[in-house]
Amino acid sequence: MRCSRPTATVPVVACPSSNIARPGITQTLATMRITSLLIAIMLTALATEAGAQGIIRPKTSTTTKPTTKPQPRAQAKRPAAVANPLKKLAADMVYVEGGTFTMGAAAAEDYWNAENAKPAHQVTVRSFYICRYETTQALWQKVMGHNPSEQKLGGNHPVENITWNDIQAFIQKLNALTGKHYRLPTEAEWEYAARGGRKSGGYRYSGSNQIDDVAWYSDNTHDRHKPVGTKRPNELGLYDMSGNVFEFCGDGYQPYSAAPQNNPVQESPKGDHPLRGGSYVTHEKDCRCSYRFGQSSTYSHTHFGFRLAMSE
Repeated sequence: MRCSRPTATVPVVACPSSNIARPGITQTLATMRITSLLIAIMLTALATEAGAQGIIRPKTSTTTKPTTKPQPRAQAKRPAAVANPLKKLAADMVYVEGGTFTMGAAAAEDYWNAENAKPAHQVTVRSFYICRYETTQALWQKVMGHNPSEQKLGGNHPVENITWNDIQAFIQKLNALTGKHYRLPTEAEWEYAARGGRKSGGYRYSGSNQIDDVAWYSDNTHDRHKPVGTKRPNELGLYDMSGNVFEFCGDGYQPYSAAPQNNPVQESPKGDHPLRGGSYVTHEKDCRCSYRFGQSSTYSHTHFGFRLAMSE
């Protein structure tokens, strides 16, 4: 038997060899159990309170996840800035080198008023500038402060519902604003440009023999004009010379002569002016490069518009 050892602070407890006495062990174990129980109670209370407040505590994981670089938040797209119509007009003027061409309908052309475009005759025109697009509602609004169009479908649609006299007032104000000398093309200039000038491919319509490639007309518009420049351009890069809206010319309307002409500027005893190119409500034959008719300077319609020209 091992003898008990006396200590200064703890009383000696004798025990048999099978049960050795250890000083204070019972109190220590009891204290640990109580402490563990209190911690468990506190954790349970905290979890209950977190659940009541809707707090979700993420589970911890021993697996290390690869660190990924946070992606920048997608920025909302800003609408494209609308170009200043006056600056855009200056950039859209296309140089047309002068030359000689056959103006009018060939003898074999047969449509309801083809006789108005006969006889075909030789015409020479000097170089000039013409706008790539028909005059838009946005440009008219910028210059005149209002939009007369019946179909207000957007600033990039052609302006319409205007008379030849209205156009002259517009041009006068436009030239005062820009210091330039814009005007309407003569009928000879218009047809020369529509046929492609020196680059002409000899097409029936402006830029193609397939009208749907280059023109908005009665079969593909549902009685609505379209934004300018949405069909294929002609050889000079000009849009809508066939279809969309008829285009007024600057000179007078009168029957053709068979004699060759040089830079013709026609006069009209009735005061009428040529309209060219066909429109979104007309038959395909009215969109031919040769098609023409005359109209009063005071008459407007929802498919009458124009494009601008300028001398070299």
